[in-house]
Amino acid sequence: MTSRAEAIDLAIAALQRLADLFSARREQIAREAGLTIPQWRVLEEVATEHFMPSLFAQRRSVTPAAISKVVRGLLERDLIRTSIARGDRRQRAYELSSAGRALLDEIRMTRQMAIDEIWVQLPISELREFARFSALLGDRLESALDR
Repeated sequence: MTSRAEAIDLAIAALQRLADLFSARREQIAREAGLTIPQWRVLEEVATEHFMPSLFAQRRSVTPAAISKVVRGLLERDLIRTSIARGDRRQRAYELSSAGRALLDEIRMTRQMAIDEIWVQLPISELREFARFSALLGDRLESALDR
């Protein structure tokens, strides 16, 4: 029988393994699409039609210069387009190009296939319990960060 401290250590190790594996799988999907993780994130945000580089940088805790570099790379690859925003000519509007939409659709399909392969066969009761526990743990971690 394991003590509480041992159980906590095992849970933390399992969570770290999951986090590492999620990260590695996300990087693999991005790499297979010819993207970096930051490029994928920017494409997803541009797809929402509310992309503002400075706000995106702030939310991701990265410098605006780093996001500008990612945006330039996506523009050079013709995955996104930019134009003068309607209503405020000082702002730029960003949108996916047809190539960007196609690439994002391909990534989403690959991601969905991975979800289906890994998650669909798991019992729904365990998925619900995992989601409940993960939300509780996330709330506790978030609360600790706010202190």
